[in-house]
Amino acid sequence: MDMAQDLALTVPPPPMQRARGLGVLSCGLSAGRTRPITLRQEGCAKIRLLPSRDGFLDALMVNTAGGLTGGDHVRWRASVHAGARASLSTTSCERIYRSAGGAARIDVALDVGAGAALDWIPQETILFDRARLSRTLDADVAADGRLLIAESVLLGRRAMGETAISGAIAERWRVRRCGGLIFADDIRIGAALSDAAARPAALNGGAAYAALLLVAPDAECFLAPLRAAIGDTGGASAFDGRLFCRMVAPDGFALRRALLPALKVLSPGVESQRVWSF
Repeated sequence: MDMAQDLALTVPPPPMQRARGLGVLSCGLSAGRTRPITLRQEGCAKIRLLPSRDGFLDALMVNTAGGLTGGDHVRWRASVHAGARASLSTTSCERIYRSAGGAARIDVALDVGAGAALDWIPQETILFDRARLSRTLDADVAADGRLLIAESVLLGRRAMGETAISGAIAERWRVRRCGGLIFADDIRIGAALSDAAARPAALNGGAAYAALLLVAPDAECFLAPLRAAIGDTGGASAFDGRLFCRMVAPDGFALRRALLPALKVLSPGVESQRVWSF
């Protein structure tokens, strides 16, 4: 064995480059308008502020890595102080690409102060074949605060012929009101994603799904109009200042056709978010 062969056997390959990102936005009320207090951006996580409207602060989150794969980690933090109102979305769908090992991680932390309102409405997350995603969302809402969360997932791209994909997704939501747990939700779909989704107890053959949660003192008032908006795409229930909806559709286009009217019912700010359109 020559020296080159010996080195090839003993020297480990260099670690692969991974995307890291941290985006932090906090805002407060000043002279009747919601204004940014803290804006922090690290790595691939960027936040762009849009022109203020009707007291709302609109912001768009950007992942400059262009997508995520195994080993990548992005964290988002948003705080809305007393009386302020903000809406956060994304410039495009988040793409989770094939993993060579491990899961892509997205961690979200939200805080809504007294009398404040926050809409967390990113565009859809697309899982490519053999993608792996672990996503967590932790939120704390004041007693009279208002928080809307909407997350949606597409299992492959039907228009590109991706009708059967493998991979895994694990999502965990924990929402607290004044520090006390009021909502918890966990989703885990693994191995053959499309096969698992085809089961009646899962997506019943659907390839796209969404979850919406509204925490607000008047959340129950939106139940009837929300059910009318989603039709037979999903179901919704409300109790004690919480409204939860889960939706399933055959593809991303059908999901958005039902999701956009649902968001318009629940969010006073989605109309101005140009990203939420067809």
